[in-house]
Amino acid sequence: MMIDPLVLLQAYSIGVFPMADDRDAEEVYWVEPKRRAILPLNGFHLSHSLAKVVRRDRFRVTANRAFAQILALCAESAEDRPATWINHAIESAYRHLHERGYAHSIEVWEGEALVGGLYGVALGRAFFGESMVSRRTDASKVALAWLVARMRFAGFTLLDCQFMTDHLRSLGAVEIAQRDYLQLLGAAVEGVALGAGVALSGSGAAASLAFDPLALEPAETGSPLPPSFTVSGPLSGHSIAQLLTHTS
Repeated sequence: MMIDPLVLLQAYSIGVFPMADDRDAEEVYWVEPKRRAILPLNGFHLSHSLAKVVRRDRFRVTANRAFAQILALCAESAEDRPATWINHAIESAYRHLHERGYAHSIEVWEGEALVGGLYGVALGRAFFGESMVSRRTDASKVALAWLVARMRFAGFTLLDCQFMTDHLRSLGAVEIAQRDYLQLLGAAVEGVALGAGVALSGSGAAASLAFDPLALEPAETGSPLPPSFTVSGPLSGHSIAQLLTHTS
């Protein structure tokens, strides 16, 4: 089964996302949870121990540098996650969205080894977190900390986590009714046009931020959609911790 990229974006815009029963499943089904997990961007819980890890740059963090590798790592079985919902059709669909500028990754490195990160989809002022992975203690938490700090600074309004877990709850995620979620979603994607020849042309800037979590320029006040960003210098864990402390 193939998933049309435009259909996938349209699904996100109305609160629906795809899943599969396991890695080798041939079918994909569409999910619309009655209860939705979100992480309020001013409510990220930066614990004292996590703040120390972030400030000291224990890991090197990049964005959109190894999307395919992060996606593959999230799809791998692990001791704490023997099965995955990312089948081959879903993996292919997100790689296509990444090529068009809609799907993004944050990668966490220890030396030259990729040890964690996350990926998701940006649409309007919403970021839909799809999956995160950790092969070292705190690696996925560091990735999420960088994502939240940059989203807040860039003018995003919604971080969708889909389903609640104890891990997400410990980081500040809350669960809300689908009706309330749809209100937040509607405001976040207001003004986004999703039509053939619009959503999938060029880099996707017409319907989505050309998102780079390492970018330094804030969104323009009053802009219906965040503008593209350019990296004008490296960010450090210390600056990320400052952003989280300032905006939380």
